[in-house]
Amino acid sequence: MLACSVCKGKLQLDPAPQSGLSIDEGTLRCASGHIHPVVRGIPRFVSSDGYAANFGFEWNVHNKTQLDTTSKHESEDTFIEKTGFRPADLRGKLVLDVGCGMGRFSDVASRWGATVVGIDLTSAVDAAYANIGTRDNVHLAQANVFDLPFRDETFDLIFSIGVLHHTPNTRAAFDQLPRLLKPGGKIAVWVYTSTMGSWSRTSDRYRRVTTRLPKRLLYAMCHIAIPWYHLTRLPRVGPVFGRILPIRNHPDPEWRVLDTFDWYSPAYQWKHSESEVREWFASQSLIELKSLSFPTSMQGMRPVTSDIGVGARTETRIAQTSS
Repeated sequence: MLACSVCKGKLQLDPAPQSGLSIDEGTLRCASGHIHPVVRGIPRFVSSDGYAANFGFEWNVHNKTQLDTTSKHESEDTFIEKTGFRPADLRGKLVLDVGCGMGRFSDVASRWGATVVGIDLTSAVDAAYANIGTRDNVHLAQANVFDLPFRDETFDLIFSIGVLHHTPNTRAAFDQLPRLLKPGGKIAVWVYTSTMGSWSRTSDRYRRVTTRLPKRLLYAMCHIAIPWYHLTRLPRVGPVFGRILPIRNHPDPEWRVLDTFDWYSPAYQWKHSESEVREWFASQSLIELKSLSFPTSMQGMRPVTSDIGVGARTETRIAQTSS
């Protein structure tokens, strides 16, 4: 499935693979001389976490917090709500998870019978490998969405949940994906909506400071979300506390800390309207567009015959510093 992330050339593995054995360490080389190491069982197409180091940190700390269990199905419910895909849509399909983190949604897709390829810019892939990397139908790579190591028309389905808006340019990141779909394949994304309300504007003012703090210090500070949650639920005065310091109001204390850190730590955090995202899909000639119930999430399909993405590879290599 892999191709050189630089030139899209064919890759050769050194040492050569032995039948039935996984490769823990090795080197992938293309004919043009580009080299990509395999480290701890994962092909690495980037040398560092780059602008998203906060996510590598959080997903290795909270490497199991959001995984479903026999009694908890929140990730499954979220997956359906934000992609529109159900088990029958994934069964037997080759699926790309863009920004897999510690494997939360790749876990869902693989349990539903898909062969899942999960990529992440950060060391979160190590947490994903520990969680689901030994499954026969899961493959992981550390890679940049702007230089993906795949050839065009590779995947039946692509999804990205809560990731593209954390890149330097959400639109440019999205434009890398439709060309990877097979004709008739479907893509679904969820990005932060531009209609979040006053609490979002308040938290954005805090983010001018929090994004500059050391990760571990900010993470420690985010533990205030544990008691603050109870203050926000007090009669009459609760909403006041919620406006003073917006946090994630999840009933699970671990989720509260994780999601609060997830909100205040990213270097980039763009927000987009439904009409804006719909225009992205339309500009890539995607059809059967569906606005899903959770804003802003959308699904579309690549036409069976199209020249999708021909211009995207050049048009979206723009300065990736604005939304």
